[in-house]
Amino acid sequence: MAQTTERLQRYLSDELGECCSEDVEQRLNELETLGDALATEQIASELDVLSALANETRYTIIRVLVAAEEELCVCELNAVVDVTESGLSHALSQLVDADLVDGRKDGRWKKYRATNRAVALVTLLEGSVSTDA
Repeated sequence: MAQTTERLQRYLSDELGECCSEDVEQRLNELETLGDALATEQIASELDVLSALANETRYTIIRVLVAAEEELCVCELNAVVDVTESGLSHALSQLVDADLVDGRKDGRWKKYRATNRAVALVTLLEGSVSTDA
């Protein structure tokens, strides 16, 4: 911690022109408040979402469901992704756990739909890709 404090003091000296221990303490308190504002549960939930998207099969499923704008049957999703039924079931389970898809039983069929969270994330990702060549 002492090394961190020394580095912070050097940084603040560069930024402020001069720095005293009160400046360092004030900045440390501000940074601690920022850290405390991050709820551990929220971070875990967000990491679950990012983890769910960090797989080609799961991301493809999300993109297809968002593009479809309607429910799709597991058999329809299986036609889109090249995985076993077991692999597809596992991928869908992870997406449900991450609140990226909702599933419902319809007779003997299981149907899935992208959640608002999934739509928002795909929209955000699409908007972040530069089209400049």
